[in-house]
Parts: sequence; C-alpha cells; structure tokens
Amino acid sequence: MTIRIGNAPCSWGVEFADDDRNPAWKSVLKECAAAGYKGIELGPVGYMPEDPAELADALAEYDLELIGSVVFRPYHDPAAFDEVLDATHRTARALKAHGAEHMVLIDSISPRRAPTAGRASEAEQMGKAEWTAYRDRIAETARIGTEEYGLTVGIHAHAAGFMDFEPELDRLLNEVDEKILKICFDTGHHSYAGFDPVAFMKRNADRISYMHFKDIAPSVKAEVIANRTGFYDACGQGIFCNLGDGDVDFKAVRQVLLDAGFTGWCTVEQDCDPLLDPDPVGDARKNREFLESIEFN
Repeated sequence: MTIRIGNAPCSWGVEFADDDRNPAWKSVLKECAAAGYKGIELGPVGYMPEDPAELADALAEYDLELIGSVVFRPYHDPAAFDEVLDATHRTARALKAHGAEHMVLIDSISPRRAPTAGRASEAEQMGKAEWTAYRDRIAETARIGTEEYGLTVGIHAHAAGFMDFEPELDRLLNEVDEKILKICFDTGHHSYAGFDPVAFMKRNADRISYMHFKDIAPSVKAEVIANRTGFYDACGQGIFCNLGDGDVDFKAVRQVLLDAGFTGWCTVEQDCDPLLDPDPVGDARKNREFLESIEFN
C-alpha cells in the first residue's frame, strides 16, 4: 500500500482566506514540515500566494509537495454561482501550476441546514427543481476541473451544508458521471452526520480518489447535536479530536483502503479555532505518529 500522509491549513484553523485570525501562511508551511509531513493542501484560495513562483519557492524551502485544495463555496445558493466559478478557476489554476492533483468540492454551510447538523431526520430537503439545479452546479464545476484543467475532482460531504448526509451523497453520486466526479471521503464529517464511515467506504471504495482524515470526539458530538451548536462553535469545543481519540476506526479505514488497492495522498484535517487550539503543530505531529503506529506509511 503506497499511501502518503499530508496535512492542511485547516488544521491550523484556516477556513477563510481573509480571516484576521489566520496564522501566517509561511508559518503553516514551516510547522507542517516540522511536524514531519511532506505534503500540504493549498487551503482556501487566496490564503497562500497565487503567484506560482512565490509559492513554489516556499514549498521548496520546506520540502513540501502541494496535494490539492478545496472549493468551499455556497453551491446551494444560485445567486452565488459566479463566486463559485471564480473560486473554481482560481483554485484549479493554482493546483495545475504546482502539479497538484486533487480539487475538492464542498457545499459551504447554509443557514437552512446549520441547526440540523448531525440530525438527518430533521434536516430540510431541497425540492426536485432546486436539487436539480444544485446538482448541475456541482457537476459543472467538476467538469471544469477535470476537462479544462486535468484535475481529479472529488465531492466532500460537510456538516451543515446541503451535501451532508449519506442519502444525498449517494444521490449525487448516482446522478453525476463518475468520469468527472469522484469522492473525497472525510471520515469525521461522515461520523458527525450520524453514519458509519467504514461501511460507506466499503460500498464506494472504487470511487474514492482522495481521503480526508478526521476523528470525532463522541461526547462532544452528542453535546453539540443536542444543543444545535453551530459548526464553528463545535470546532472550538473540540469536536474534531486527535486521530485515534475518537469514534472513527482508523484500523478498519486502513484495511478498506488496502483491500481496494488505494494509492496516493490521505490528508489530515483537524478543523479547529485558530485562537483556541494552543498547539496545532503538536497535534499535527501526534496525528502523524498515530497513523504511523497503525502502519499508514
């Protein structure tokens, strides 16, 4: 099994490019390398320099490879599609410039869905026409990434968006051509949504092109779901714990990937509040060491 383990700026609390709380991008590269990683995601486009030469020099300085990036935008909002397309093209250009492979599509948090994160039975569902348009927006950005830029594009379910729960993820995968849309599977978000990550992986192993590794603290999950806590507040309360400390069975995840002949990158994403996590580099190191302890190397 040839699997490489990377990390991402969200493990340092970087969710939005213009957040004043963000650490300096070069410090994230430096600390990622110091924690023992050889690959990193781009983070939200605009966080790291969009000048290819400047970013290439910094990646080389810290001996890091660019793995991919997310387009975390409101696909659920038809009025925001120009914003989605702008982020798609800018992200794809950056990835292509550095030889990165993976572009990940994530429907960002919707006020209509935020109160029911982790509550599939209570969540508002789109009507047929709204769903069709939503699906087509996702499919168009997937087509752009694959056909115009030669990237591998994966859909990523995310708490509090309209692509959150397993049935809607299954529906999208059934309706969009596998040639343009794979799966970036996030173990933590699948657990947060109330479903079994390993069971989903077994059913869909042939379509998973990329992995995000998160773990979920069961006690925090129960509390934030009961209290209808917002996603970012839940991050601040530590819902995404260190790998191996939560309810995701990473030994079983490893076995599914091994059985499927998976190769390539798996990226640690421990979403956190940049002001409340006292030691992101320490957590990043612990996560790498845990994965190595169960032979993810």
